[in-house]
Amino acid sequence: MFSAIARVFKTPDLRRKIWFTIAIIAIYRIGAFIPAPGVDYAAVQQCLALGTTEGGLYSFVNMFSGGALLQVSIFALGIMPYITAAIIVQLLRVVIPRFENLQREGPQGQAKLTQYTRYLTIALATLNATTLVTTARTGTLLGCDIPIITSDALPVILLMILALVTGVALIMWLGEQITERGVGNGMSILIFVSIAAGFPGAMGEIWTTQGWRTFGMVLLIGLVTITAVVFVEQSQRRVPVQYAKRQVGRRTVGGTSTYIPIKVNMAGVIPVIFASSVLMLPSVLAQFNQPGPGEEPSWLIEFVQTYFVGGAHPLYMATFFLMTIFFTYFYVTITFNPNEVAENMRKFGGFIPGIRAGKPTESYLAYVISRITFPGALYLGLIALIPLIAFVLIGANQNFPFGGTSILIMVGVGLTTVKQINAQMEQRNYEGLLR
Repeated sequence: MFSAIARVFKTPDLRRKIWFTIAIIAIYRIGAFIPAPGVDYAAVQQCLALGTTEGGLYSFVNMFSGGALLQVSIFALGIMPYITAAIIVQLLRVVIPRFENLQREGPQGQAKLTQYTRYLTIALATLNATTLVTTARTGTLLGCDIPIITSDALPVILLMILALVTGVALIMWLGEQITERGVGNGMSILIFVSIAAGFPGAMGEIWTTQGWRTFGMVLLIGLVTITAVVFVEQSQRRVPVQYAKRQVGRRTVGGTSTYIPIKVNMAGVIPVIFASSVLMLPSVLAQFNQPGPGEEPSWLIEFVQTYFVGGAHPLYMATFFLMTIFFTYFYVTITFNPNEVAENMRKFGGFIPGIRAGKPTESYLAYVISRITFPGALYLGLIALIPLIAFVLIGANQNFPFGGTSILIMVGVGLTTVKQINAQMEQRNYEGLLR
């Protein structure tokens, strides 16, 4: 392993890309601790020391910002506005023909879709920044009565919103710089860093509050979980495809055999994010509809607070599991079009052995997708429940390090980045990073 790492740093071009990526990551992490204008940093630290934010409304978003949200820093919104905008643009391909046509136009169309994603990111960042500043003013953000904003003057509030939106734009630029001049996908690397930044604190908290036996058990669970995630993420069903020979001018093309790789988990981490976001809505409604002094809470607020706040109730877990399965099928359905794949195969003279081209091929691909998505959906649902089960069994918070969204993203980004480094090394040497 050490010899492989040494080969990486002996390659000048790859070494330069890695150091550039590390420098961008350092800038990103420094920005996570620079307070936004108008924020009393000492008051924020006092509120965080009270421990009233564990498992709260914004814990999910705080994980993706690397802890910057609850620090109310200039990078408080993190990468979430960009993730949301990218998902929305991808979903709009189904309902807006213009977006679908841009997807088919190649690099130029992709550049246009990227531009739309940037515009939507800024719009969502403005909305999120306004909400964040509002909750910080009222004390809802940190659940603390200590004022964390130095002034309620309109210029100060507008400056805070502008700083938060500018932070999102800067994070987008940093991610694009990593993609162009560094190693791996920039946005994915920044998400990886944000989640990994919370691991030492989470593991240290488990050691301090639960003892070394629980700490060792968590490490064992983490090792088993990572092994299972790597195994499933690498698993795929290979549908064989045969291309007939064709005469193009004076050349004979085709006559080759290949396959369509269909992953067990085609949806990635998107279904877990969707399910978490939807189940976060009842908590939002309950938090902003609290009864006044002397008033009795309505039955709906009591029901939400009993079953859907905290994540420890079996009804919440069952709903989360079923919604993850539903969103897995939903996302796979809109991202993989059997009709389009079958039509492209027919145009280029391709066919699946034993299956006629056209409608039978489309029906066969739809059947395979349906069968392979079912274990993938069960896998996502079980992985997503790990932090909730740990929350009940050992009293960990909902950002339990090994499980759910965090481990899926970290393993996926890690595998992709290592493959890219290995491919770049194989271009220059006979040996790559992986053996």
